[in-house]
Amino acid sequence: MELPSRERGDELLKAGEMRRILSSLRRLSKGQDITSVVACAFDHRTRMLPFIWADLRMAPAGVRAVGSALVEAGLDKTRIVLQQWNRYFRPSQMTLEGRCPDIFMVSSMSIHWAEGRRLIEDVCRIDPARRPLVIAGGPKMHYEPWAAFSADPTNPASADVAVTGEEYVLLNLLEVLLTVRGTNESMRSAFLRARDSGALDEIPGLVYARTSARGTAEQLVDTGIQRLLGDLDELPDPVHGYRLLEPPGRGTTPACKALDDAQVRRYSPLSSVVLTMGCRFHCSYCPIPAYNQRQYRSKSGQRIADEMERIAGYFGIRYFFGTDDDFFCETENTLDIAEHLARRVCSRRRPMCKIRWGTEATIHSTLRIAEHLPLIRRSGLMALWLGVEDITGALVSKGQNDDRTLKAFALLRANGIFPVPMLMHHDAQPLYSFGRRDGLLNQLGLLRRAGAVYMQTLTLIPAVGSGVYEAAYRTGTAFEKVAGVPIQPRMADGMHVIASNHPRPWMRQFNILMAYTYFYNPVRLLVALVWPGTKIPLVDAETAPDYELSAMSRSRRLRRRLARKAAAQISEAVVQALAMWGLYHTYRRLFGWLCRLFTGPIQRATSAPTCDIPMRDSAGGPAAHLPPST
Repeated sequence: MELPSRERGDELLKAGEMRRILSSLRRLSKGQDITSVVACAFDHRTRMLPFIWADLRMAPAGVRAVGSALVEAGLDKTRIVLQQWNRYFRPSQMTLEGRCPDIFMVSSMSIHWAEGRRLIEDVCRIDPARRPLVIAGGPKMHYEPWAAFSADPTNPASADVAVTGEEYVLLNLLEVLLTVRGTNESMRSAFLRARDSGALDEIPGLVYARTSARGTAEQLVDTGIQRLLGDLDELPDPVHGYRLLEPPGRGTTPACKALDDAQVRRYSPLSSVVLTMGCRFHCSYCPIPAYNQRQYRSKSGQRIADEMERIAGYFGIRYFFGTDDDFFCETENTLDIAEHLARRVCSRRRPMCKIRWGTEATIHSTLRIAEHLPLIRRSGLMALWLGVEDITGALVSKGQNDDRTLKAFALLRANGIFPVPMLMHHDAQPLYSFGRRDGLLNQLGLLRRAGAVYMQTLTLIPAVGSGVYEAAYRTGTAFEKVAGVPIQPRMADGMHVIASNHPRPWMRQFNILMAYTYFYNPVRLLVALVWPGTKIPLVDAETAPDYELSAMSRSRRLRRRLARKAAAQISEAVVQALAMWGLYHTYRRLFGWLCRLFTGPIQRATSAPTCDIPMRDSAGGPAAHLPPST
C-alpha cells in the first residue's frame, strides 16, 4: 500500500510557487472576512511510553504549519484547537469572532482517528445552511482519505474534502474557492459549485465526494498524488502558528482570544521544527520514502537559525526537536545547518546561547559524519535519537551491528551528545538469549552500558502506507479481533501487539513491558544518583552571555557552577522518575490487552481495510490512493 510517485521530474513544485500562491491568496482574501478553526485530534487513551510527557508539552508542527500558512495567506482570523489541551471541545458549539467559522479543518494521525471521526460527526450536526466547509487532513488522510466520508444513510456525516498532501495543497484549494466565491457566499457553497464544475480536478492531492440527495457519499474523486515543495525555505514563518493556539481549558468552544506569547512556553516548552524531510533507506515496514516520492528536502542553515531565534525570542522556548527522518543523510545540508547554528549559539548572546535541540539519525550516517560531530555539538545538538532497530540486523540492515553501534554511541558521548536508541521488537527476537546479543534485554543492557539514559522500544506492526501493509493482512499476520475486542485505530501505536506470527503473541506484549521495566525502575534511579550517565563532556557548560557573567560576583558565579554540576548529577534520576511515572500508565493501558492476548481467541484478518465507496480519479481511471485490495 505504498503511495505511488508522480512521473519522474514532476514530483516537485516549481521554485517560488509557494510564494506565488501566498501572494495570490493575500490579494483574493482581502476584505473577505473569513474565519477558520483548525482542530488537532488527539485520543488520550494513547498516552503511554515512550511519548507520554512530550505528547502534551509540544504543540504539533502540522497544525501550526497550517495556521502559519493561513496567516501568510491573509486568513489571520484563525484559531488552532489542540485536543491535547482542550479535550471537551465541540465543533457543533464553536464560535469565532461571534459567529460560526467559515472553515473547519480536522488534522489527525491514524492512532487518533476515533477522535478525528467524532469531530467530523459533531460538526455535521450544525444545520447545513450555516455549516462551515469541513476539510480533513493530516497523516490519516495521506493514506486513507476515504475514512473522512460515509456511505451509511444512518450516519452520513462526512468531510466535504480531504487533503492528502502538505500545506500547498490546502492553499491551492483555497485559491480556487476564493476565485469562484461570490459576494457574501459561504465557503461551503463556493466549494460545492467548484466541485460540481470540475474546478477542483486540476489540484493534485484532494479527495472529494459526489453525494446523494440524502447526503451520503456515492462516489469519491481522487485528484492524484501531490507535488512536493522542494525548497523548504519557502514555508511560512512558524511563529504565526504559535499565536493562534487555543488556551488549555475545559470549554466546548474557543475562548475570546488565543494564547498570549508569554504563556506559550508554559504549555509548550518544546518546539518541533522542520529541518529536513526524507530518508535514503527503503525499509519495507516504513512509509516515509514513498510518501516523499524518494526525494530528500531540506531547509537552509540560515532559515533554521532564524526560526529558532525568533521562536526563542518571542516565546522563550529553548528546546527544539527536529522532525527529521535522518538528519545526517546529506553531509552538505547537515554542515550548512550546523555551521549557522554554531555561529549563533557560540556568540553567547541571548536567546541563541541557550538553544538546545535534538533530532533523529541512523548509525550509518552518524559514523559517516563522525569528524564533524564537534561542530554539530557546538550548534546546540544535545540528544540524537538513533534508529538502531535491531543491533544484529536480523530485522533490517541499515549499516548497524554490535561494533558500529557501540562506536557511534562512544563518539556521540565523547562529543557531549546523548544517544537515544530506538529499537523495534519483532517475532524472531527473544526476550533474553544466553551467550548471544539477539535478545531484547541483551541489546538494552548493551546500549545501557554504552551510555543510553533513555530509549524507546516499539513492536513491529504493519504501518499503513508501507510496503508490507497489504501482505500482513493477506497472510493473516494482522489481527482483526482479540478475545472478541476489535482492533481499534488507537492500538496502531507500536505499543499494542496487533500483528504477529508468533505461536504465543502475548509473549511479545509481555516482552515490551519487560523491556521498559528493565530500563526504568527504582534500582536504576538510585544508581543514577550515584553514577549518572548524564555526566558527559560539556553537559554542565556555562551558556550565559559574557556580559551577564562579568556583572556577577565571584560567589554567585560559584553558586551557578555548583548548580549546573548538581543538575548534571541528578538529570538521569529525573529521567528515571518521569519514565517510571509513564511506565505506570503504560501498564495501566497495556495489561488488559496482554490478558486478552493470553486468553484469546485471536481472530486474524484476511484482507486489509478497504474503501467501501466507489473511488476513481478525475478522468475516470483508477484512484492513486485506492488500496489494491479494494
